[in-house]
Amino acid sequence: MTLLELTIVILVLMSLISILFVGAQAWKRGSDRTMCIMNIQTMQKAMRSYANLYGYGDGDSVAALRERLVGSGRYLETAPTCPGGGSYNYGEEYGTDTIPPIGDLYLSCSLSSSQNHVPANHAEW
Repeated sequence: MTLLELTIVILVLMSLISILFVGAQAWKRGSDRTMCIMNIQTMQKAMRSYANLYGYGDGDSVAALRERLVGSGRYLETAPTCPGGGSYNYGEEYGTDTIPPIGDLYLSCSLSSSQNHVPANHAEW
C-alpha cells in the first residue's frame, strides 16, 4: 500500500464521518423539537385536567395557576425545560393565571418561530 492510497482511504473515511455528524445534528434537532412539543402537550393536559377537576372554564382566572400545576405532588413534578435551549412562556396570550380557550396553548416555546417548536395541530389538547 502506497502513501497515496493510504491518504485517499483516510480522506474517504473523514468525509463519511463528516456526513455522519451532519445527519446526527439533524436527528438531534428533530428529537429536541419532538420533546419540546411533548412538554407543551403535557403542560396543556395538566392545565385542562386541573380546570376540569375544579370546574374552571375558558377565560376563568385562577390565582397562581402555574404553581398549582407544577411542583412536588402536583400534575407535573418539575417545570419543563426546552431541550433545544429555548425558554418556555406561561400564558403568553391570556396571562399566566387565566385558563385559555380550548385550542389555545397555555405554554409556548421561544423557539416556536425559528425552529418550529410548536405542534401542528393542538385543537384536541
